[in-house]
Amino acid sequence: MIQTILAFALVFGVIVVIHEFGHFYFAKRAGILVREFAIGFGPKIFHHRKGETTYTIRLLPVGGYVRMAGYEEEADLRPGMAVQLTLGEQENVQRIDLQPKEGAIDTVPLEVTSFDFDDELFIAGRIGFEKEEKRYAVDRDALLIEKDGTMIQIAPRDRQFQSASLFNRMLTNFAGPLNNFILAILAFTLLAFLQGGVRSNEPLIGAVSENTPAAEAQLETGDRITAIDGEPVGSWSQLVTVIGENPEQELSFEIERESGETTETAITPAAEEVEDQTIGRIGIEAYIDESLGARIVFGFTETFFIVTQIFGLLGSFFTGGFSVDQLGGPVAIYATTEAVVQTGALGLISWIGFLSVNLGIMNLLPIPALDGGKLLLNVIEGIRKKPISPEKEGYITLIGVLFLLILMLLVTWNDIQTFFLN
Repeated sequence: MIQTILAFALVFGVIVVIHEFGHFYFAKRAGILVREFAIGFGPKIFHHRKGETTYTIRLLPVGGYVRMAGYEEEADLRPGMAVQLTLGEQENVQRIDLQPKEGAIDTVPLEVTSFDFDDELFIAGRIGFEKEEKRYAVDRDALLIEKDGTMIQIAPRDRQFQSASLFNRMLTNFAGPLNNFILAILAFTLLAFLQGGVRSNEPLIGAVSENTPAAEAQLETGDRITAIDGEPVGSWSQLVTVIGENPEQELSFEIERESGETTETAITPAAEEVEDQTIGRIGIEAYIDESLGARIVFGFTETFFIVTQIFGLLGSFFTGGFSVDQLGGPVAIYATTEAVVQTGALGLISWIGFLSVNLGIMNLLPIPALDGGKLLLNVIEGIRKKPISPEKEGYITLIGVLFLLILMLLVTWNDIQTFFLN
């Protein structure tokens, strides 16, 4: 149980951190103020501030976010609120504390009447029982301490997301999924090196088990099966399929030796029961390509293979109908992680690569609130030569959030029924 929880936190944590770091890095490069880099959602359990950004770990380890200036209102600050101001030598505001404190030393208690941290950079209000309003200039890098203790920095308009160029905003939105694809490539490449090579999909014979039809027919490592019963064989998958479909049926194998010599031999696959089904086996394994090139290329080919599988699944929603059974949420990921843990480190690395590709593709779907939805709005802005109004974009994003919330609830309930109630 504990092992599964730790593995789940590791896998999900790595994928989320890499994804969010993509947004974080390109936002920083574009001059956008990144207020918070959060792992998880919900109440804050740890925070550390470095430079302009506060790094937090939150209670629910099912995602994360990068909080960029311009995407939200200025914390929970509202007219009528009581705050504590920390002033500099010129009575300019350096810190605004939203936490209720009485008798704080070296701070000015202020009941806020108005403020502007975008353009004019000021905060105004009444001190104590004074009726006259007092106005203070606010530093460009003044800090806000939110009610939960999270420390963030105010953002003048030129540091906000919308002030960056369209290209930089698109790059920032795309960077998260891009990092997921890079992570998957690295994970599968590492896997290829750790397992000593890559299983070839060529119809090449690897290890031959003793006392099997293949051993009796004197098949050897490196032999290539070119045809079975006169039908050409082009891949390992095709070879396995033909053998599996013909238990206890004599087949004629055309074989090309490593020396270049060709020969033909008859082999009868043994019958084996697998999940209430009888299939044929001759006792051979796929050839392992140990070359450096194969190990490096595997990261790209495996990632591309998973991408094509996911797009095939998404396409089936339109051709065969949508079914929530084809989707999986955090519960399904946890349940699968429990099984993957039993396979060891190699299984976890492969699982990280697989989930990373999935997260990258899902985030690129043109659904409002996802990276793909934001990119779609960027494209529309580029075509119109002007951005969509903040009000309309807010409504579009809200629709996307509600859709994702409903979908997540359906998927989670379906996963609970599948893995824990059946």
